[in-house]
Amino acid sequence: MAAAIDLQSYQEPILFLATAGIVVPLFHRLRISPVLGFLAAGALLGPYGLGRLIPTYPWVDWLTFTNPEGTSRLAEFGVVFLLFTIGIELSWQRLRTLRRLVFGFGSLQVLSGAFILGLAFYALRTVDTITGATVVGLALALSSTAIVIPVLAEQKRLNTAAGRASFSALLFQDLLVAPILFTIAVLDTSKPDVTLSSFAILLLQAGIALVLIIGLGRLILRPFFQFVSTTKSPELFMAACLLVVLVTSLIAAVSGLSMALGAFIAGILLSETEYRRAVDVTIQPFKGLLLGVFFVSVGMSLDLFRFLEAPLLILSLAATVIVIKGLTIVVIGRPYGLNTAEAAETGLLLGPGGEFGLVILGTAMTAGLVPAGIGQNLLLVTTLTMVAIPLMARFGQRLGRKLEVRRPLDPLVAVAPPTDEVGRVIIAGYGRVGQLVAEMLDRHEVPYLAIDLDPARVASERKAGKPVYYGDGTYPEFLRACGIDRALALVITLDTLSSIEGVVSAARQECTDITIVARARDARHAMQLYELGVDDAVPETIEASLQLTEAVLSDIGVPMGLVIASIHERRDEFREILGRKNPKRDPDRVVFQARRRVGKRAPSAVAGQRSGVDT
Repeated sequence: MAAAIDLQSYQEPILFLATAGIVVPLFHRLRISPVLGFLAAGALLGPYGLGRLIPTYPWVDWLTFTNPEGTSRLAEFGVVFLLFTIGIELSWQRLRTLRRLVFGFGSLQVLSGAFILGLAFYALRTVDTITGATVVGLALALSSTAIVIPVLAEQKRLNTAAGRASFSALLFQDLLVAPILFTIAVLDTSKPDVTLSSFAILLLQAGIALVLIIGLGRLILRPFFQFVSTTKSPELFMAACLLVVLVTSLIAAVSGLSMALGAFIAGILLSETEYRRAVDVTIQPFKGLLLGVFFVSVGMSLDLFRFLEAPLLILSLAATVIVIKGLTIVVIGRPYGLNTAEAAETGLLLGPGGEFGLVILGTAMTAGLVPAGIGQNLLLVTTLTMVAIPLMARFGQRLGRKLEVRRPLDPLVAVAPPTDEVGRVIIAGYGRVGQLVAEMLDRHEVPYLAIDLDPARVASERKAGKPVYYGDGTYPEFLRACGIDRALALVITLDTLSSIEGVVSAARQECTDITIVARARDARHAMQLYELGVDDAVPETIEASLQLTEAVLSDIGVPMGLVIASIHERRDEFREILGRKNPKRDPDRVVFQARRRVGKRAPSAVAGQRSGVDT
């Protein structure tokens, strides 16, 4: 006879998987970060949401997360796997390069933020003791690694100056969590066995643990994964990856460090091996699911009814925390190479609170250092600021762009584009794709003018003699200054959807008959660009598949002429399917329009222009 199944024990895993299956596709379709979806789901399905209805409607229990403590333990592994994958992307050499930002900028950010916040809360009599104010200041000075890093990765901004500064500060904060928690334990009078001598012993244990993880990791990890990979078993390789993450994080936790720090070090050690990419791909699904659990657990702590009791107080405290931390980062960022735009974006990313701040506040309330009522309000403040991080990141990116445009430029960058030349191609975006387009235009002797928003790139290319100018192509007046009304074509090679669409709209507003060729992310984006009025949209995914097809057909012996003809035919079919409105123009008509736009020029130049247009 089969044993009875306890459905209650499967309730929360099934509820979370159902939530993930709904939230992720829905928010991707709405172009909203899934982080907000998980936070909202946690608030709705948690004990302060539908959980309040359980006494009246017991059946609601099946639709709620009723075990916050168990969920939070599992959620901690989301941060662990996140730090592990970050470590894989780094190396000891890169970490040494960031040491000034980690220990300089990071320490100043935490200490100055904690001092100002603690002083403000003590002056306002929100916290009555200096010790309590210090603990509150330290807790609120911390930021959210689990939300900031995925948001930056989603925006592909981890390698920007703001991304590096944010990551460095977050790494220092993770290093600081264990000492803060132990200090709170020392100040807890209900635990007389915790003394300064035991604190020194803990630091020694932590040092030994770091040496043990790094030393054994260098000796064991490469041979271990080499042995596992010889089995050619994906399941065994996955088990090995999970074993490394769990063992290193638990060793760090037992020694008094955070589990996330141990996993981070293991990731750095693996980054030096040839297995880094395989490990990263294997870990990603676990990281995504566990981070989802983490965000749900954060949402579960959001008591919206407590917020309704004192909304002005909660909102004013949240705004105070973000403003103080943001302004502090803007001030201390300048000595560390951050300009106003980069410092402002970093301040908006690190201004909200973090998950370790929730842990510190909870521990401080248990130790009696922070009154329960104030602590609960501060927990709500911290959670609300964390919910706002994705929106703050978007606002920070836009604010950074505006400040970047207005800041003083290098003399080479400040050169205005010439407006008198006719018959050239304008390239919006001079990254790798834009540079390749410019190189091909040079080969066909077609003049061009490139614009870009990276001042360092513009200055470097102008020193090399390239016609590259600093400016934002989403502004019609700037395109007018570039002579778009006399240009042959506009090529948009930018990599962000909003920027591409902004340039298309500005160009069509300024010049209705200019030929526009735009880079597209995929087929759906290409259709949107055709609707905005581009002449040709080039989807990256489709072009990659066509090039792969061309390569394989030629490699297996199909005549090159037939291959090229079929590829061109298929490309034209895609253009029609995607909804290109403009019919395929007759080459002679193209040359006639080029002559009319260029005016009287040498025949060789016109021939060069024709080649450029046809391409």
